[in-house]
Amino acid sequence: MSNSNKQTGNISEKAGISPPEITNISAINQIKSKRRQQPTSQELIDGILEGNRTSLSRAITLIESTNPDHFEKAGEVIQGCLSHANKSIRIGITGVPGVGKSTFIEAFGKHLTQLGKKVAVLAVDPSSSLSHGSILGDKTRMEELVKDENAFIRPSASGETLGGVARKTRETIILCEAAGFDTIIIETVGVGQSETAVHSMVDFFLLLKISGAGDELQGIKRGIMEMADAIVINKADGDNVKKANQAKVEFNRALHLFPPKKSNWQPKVTTCSSLTKDGISEVWNTISDYFEMTKETGFFQEKRNEQNHFWMMETINEQLKQNFYNQPEIISLLEESKKAVQNNEISSFAAASSLLKIYFNKETK
Repeated sequence: MSNSNKQTGNISEKAGISPPEITNISAINQIKSKRRQQPTSQELIDGILEGNRTSLSRAITLIESTNPDHFEKAGEVIQGCLSHANKSIRIGITGVPGVGKSTFIEAFGKHLTQLGKKVAVLAVDPSSSLSHGSILGDKTRMEELVKDENAFIRPSASGETLGGVARKTRETIILCEAAGFDTIIIETVGVGQSETAVHSMVDFFLLLKISGAGDELQGIKRGIMEMADAIVINKADGDNVKKANQAKVEFNRALHLFPPKKSNWQPKVTTCSSLTKDGISEVWNTISDYFEMTKETGFFQEKRNEQNHFWMMETINEQLKQNFYNQPEIISLLEESKKAVQNNEISSFAAASSLLKIYFNKETK
């Protein structure tokens, strides 16, 4: 064996450039130690109230965690931020895949930051039902907005929650408001029932459409039309301008077929181009008119109060469900019941009733 090679077992090492000597072991150990340390609830709260993005991101990660050990700490952070929240306007934006939601949100968000607004975008990415993975590509699609110091973009995986709305989106809104963001934009997946869930946590609901996709008349049939406070025909540029204006007329006609909204607001239809920025300012003017009207009539606060009640009940339902499925006794009995139901040894209703009876008897002891 030559002197240029050293052999140890099956691993050989060729002589080359020697690694640099580590001169400050204590500094490296200190860095490693800090990485392992988790900030306290109060440290996270203080950081959020100071507008620290790192604290905000870490707190959002904490409340999105499904680890039971994190629930109490997440609750403390939310409670600490609650008195500093509710000072923003919340806008939900939906539309079918391909309608240009991300491009529109970037153009719209940049317009708002230029007006002096602080904008938080909560984008919910679809999760795979097979691998449970998610691309979380919203930051790459909003290249300009992500670099804006007055904007904050947080993509979250939808997981297994209703229609793709992240389980803790509403709590995230509270944290963003406490961090000083006065305009919260929630982008939905645009499929399933996510629109219904987002509608229950925002003040204004905007439906994005494109012309020439054959959905002008189909849109009339969909319940989403009844929830929309405004319809925006996107991609109204180039050869598409004429088609966009035709779609605008058709949607305006369709809106008059629906009963009046509780807010007495008449939804408006506008066109815009996220590329040329034409019509973006008109969209904001429409939203501003809505807020001015609903705050004068008291509907704005009335809707917020109804939403608070709704989400209290949803949270109770969610925690009961989690508690049920996390009981060790239920976990083992559930597998047995599944097999019995599949083998037609017991009805699904009787099996469910038996499991619930065991659960509630255990809880009352």
